[in-house]
Amino acid sequence: MHAEVASFSDALIAHLREHGLPDILHAHYADAAVVAARIKTKLGIPFVFTGHSLGRVKIAAMPEIASDASMTHRLAAEECALEQASLIIASSRDEAELQYKGYDNYDAGKIRVLPPGSDLDAFQGAQSSETVEVQLARFLAEPEKPVLLAIARPVTKKNLIGLVRAYGKSPALQEAANLVILAGNRCEIDELEPDLADNLREILHLVDTYDLYGKIAYPKMHQPDLVPAYYAYARDRGGIFVNPALNEPFGLTLLEASAVGLPLIATDSGGPNDIVETCGNGVLIDPRDEDGLASAALKILGCSETWQTYSKAGERAVACYDWARHTERYHGLLSELIDKPAAKTEKPSQLLISDIDNTLVGSVPHLHAFGNWRRQQSGLSFGVATGRSFHSAMAILEQEDVPRPEVMITSVGSEIYHLSENGVSYEYDRHWAERIAENWDRSGIERVLRKAGFLTPQASLEQRDFKLSYFSDGSSGVVARIKELLEKAGLRASVIHSHRRYLDVLPLKASKGTAVDYVRRGAGLSENMVFVAGDSGNDIEMLQAIPQSIIVANYSDGLATLPALSHSYIASETHAAGIIEGVLHFRRQAEAECLSVS
Repeated sequence: MHAEVASFSDALIAHLREHGLPDILHAHYADAAVVAARIKTKLGIPFVFTGHSLGRVKIAAMPEIASDASMTHRLAAEECALEQASLIIASSRDEAELQYKGYDNYDAGKIRVLPPGSDLDAFQGAQSSETVEVQLARFLAEPEKPVLLAIARPVTKKNLIGLVRAYGKSPALQEAANLVILAGNRCEIDELEPDLADNLREILHLVDTYDLYGKIAYPKMHQPDLVPAYYAYARDRGGIFVNPALNEPFGLTLLEASAVGLPLIATDSGGPNDIVETCGNGVLIDPRDEDGLASAALKILGCSETWQTYSKAGERAVACYDWARHTERYHGLLSELIDKPAAKTEKPSQLLISDIDNTLVGSVPHLHAFGNWRRQQSGLSFGVATGRSFHSAMAILEQEDVPRPEVMITSVGSEIYHLSENGVSYEYDRHWAERIAENWDRSGIERVLRKAGFLTPQASLEQRDFKLSYFSDGSSGVVARIKELLEKAGLRASVIHSHRRYLDVLPLKASKGTAVDYVRRGAGLSENMVFVAGDSGNDIEMLQAIPQSIIVANYSDGLATLPALSHSYIASETHAAGIIEGVLHFRRQAEAECLSVS
């Protein structure tokens, strides 16, 4: 395709000039992005880009293809997309924060996570069928046993070979469950594409090597309209759906299985991270750790309570990933890009920065009231400060229909993003990054804390360039113990502990409070023109640093009793209503002081 990009672009430009120009283009896959970029240059039409799968990710899974000419063209096209697109649509946080990060033109603020919408009606309440029962019974000596079900094309990146090997190496798993693989439809293996044929031959070889006859089913053909019945077959036997892909850009089959009520074991590389985090319907595994895969399956199969919990949690997939919700958010983003906001002529006279979880969000009626109130505050600049990453924060803000912030302080103050002129994307504050990078030895700190038995690292998605995140064991004095360990190694960092479980290690100069002060100074505002609001331990430093600080009524970690926060206003209202209450309190206080002086 890349060889035809220039001629195709010229023909499309001529077509558009003749038949009318669209407001915006959406390019899918790398070559389309190059076409869209050429149209943007010639006609000035902005474009949005969706990669679907990325070259660098494919190379990481299959290093042998790195020198292929086609991959060189693909990587160049993807770099073009990242540089020229007005907005990048990613299907998961993994794609937005890890997969794209390897590119030279990576710009986190231009990427928005918008999971694909799915029509799962055919899978809800699905039942097995006699056709499926008879077909699989041909293969299985004990067809009544639980089932590990996998549905994927037999290409290398789907790692079906790894699944069969994990099953073959575990006599306990063979005893506990059968393995059913729907690896596409085929007539003659020799007539398939080389990658598909090679994988199928290796699967058959492993079946023979581990003598899996009577324990594994791999039908040559299956009817697409019976796929829900295969999921139901596995569910009815207390089975598990397994996606062992080396990387999965999103994972539609995971949603299908969840809608049927089938627990998941899925790769920790790609979209499954988001699905499992959102739905709580299974576990993630390293797809290259075959023993770990077998162990995860045995744990779920061996505990009916766990199986039931994951099965029921799958219902969330239907609510969180439906098509109507996807299109509403998608059209909203495009509308905002097309209808650019009017340039602001006046600088704000005040700044409000709020925590997100359990402060800004947590009460739908209060958040609705906040939105109405915010629209009436013409001189008030609004921002958020959160422990979430940029994309995680943006996802919850858009999901809850929160007014778009002008500034986003994310990852516990270690990153700052400013709203772009287009009113949709954000610009990463590199000056702030340079400022906090001084004396930050991330690898050294990580090495020291790896030996701390009272800490467990959080998932890779929660680790940032300027933030290391852990779960603590809840023991007392954990912050002091960490600082002592670091000091002995000649290292210094800021340590923030909240909810007795979450622990973040940051550069000394990075925190919500210092980030708010940096934003305040950049806006040319004095301290008494700034309001901050929070609810928990990771807000303490921010609340302490700003005189006009608000603690919402639903606070935790004993915030209201801390001497360092005695200046804070303790709201009687919870969540967003408490924020409004606090701002109005400080405004009335300022007015009273002005009157007393006059």
